[in-house]
Amino acid sequence: MIVFGTIMAAFLLSVGLWLLSYRWGVVDAHPLDRHVPVMLFLAISILVGTIIALFVGRLIIRPVQQISDAFDELSKGNFTVRVPGGEKIAEIREMSERFNSMAYDLSHIETLRNDFVANVSHEFKTPISAIEGYATLLQDPSLSKEKHDHYVDKILDNSGRLSNLTSNILALSKLENQEAIIRKNEYRLDEQLRKVVLLLENKWSPKNIEFDIELPRQIYYGDEPLLDQVWINLLDNAIKHSPEGAVITISLQAEEHQISIRIADEGDGMTEDVQKHIFEKFYQGDRSRKEAGNGLGLALVKRILELCRGSITVISAPGQGATFTVTLPNR
Repeated sequence: MIVFGTIMAAFLLSVGLWLLSYRWGVVDAHPLDRHVPVMLFLAISILVGTIIALFVGRLIIRPVQQISDAFDELSKGNFTVRVPGGEKIAEIREMSERFNSMAYDLSHIETLRNDFVANVSHEFKTPISAIEGYATLLQDPSLSKEKHDHYVDKILDNSGRLSNLTSNILALSKLENQEAIIRKNEYRLDEQLRKVVLLLENKWSPKNIEFDIELPRQIYYGDEPLLDQVWINLLDNAIKHSPEGAVITISLQAEEHQISIRIADEGDGMTEDVQKHIFEKFYQGDRSRKEAGNGLGLALVKRILELCRGSITVISAPGQGATFTVTLPNR
């Protein structure tokens, strides 16, 4: 279309100029010779149009074809394909940049998907292998009652780990596809935290852990069952990493526009590098811990708080415990 328009414009301009020249007496030609300039200008127009067509083809058609070929590669699963940049036409350059950005995002998503599958497989394989191993040992008829009970306890522990892992994966998958909280009601946030502490008594009581609680009366409007999961995960994490006889601090402070809940333990603490990744799925700062989890609890906490328009931060240092601060909007 561009080439055709250029040729026609050049042709009409040439004919118009020649006719004006003839009318004004600038040129005087025999009637039969009047068509010679027209034919000459037509030939020049065709030549100019051909040159422009070649230029436009090189400038536009080639990069468009490159983008089309790149889309073909992308559809085949090649997420590393990129389109060369630096095009002179702004629209083509913008199209190339957007394609490269899309290809990068898809590549990142594919990497996350592969990592997720690998992590899930690993997390399931570990307890399943343990259950299989202890079940094999239980088949020994000469096994003492003490060892028998020990192996049964190990099987139950690993079964619980599998159940917890499955629940967290399903919950996280559901929340990642959720954009907003639908169920909301007013309730006592301070009472919710106290109930969770009592719920986890079977975990902190054997370790003689004490609690320093400062929870003034606070009404909150939100999804109570969802926030239950936040407090259960954070307090379970604090109990898990606290030494025997430690103190866990829970405090609540309300301001005009936000509510801050602080949960601090006296555990081993974390390095700065661990703190940077602690909310990522399947990340475990220290896999050698006796009571290592599956690395989904804090990722679940973070996603729930995002849906609540809240946030979570952690302050820690090796040997100095960890303090998690949850911030929620105060309507």
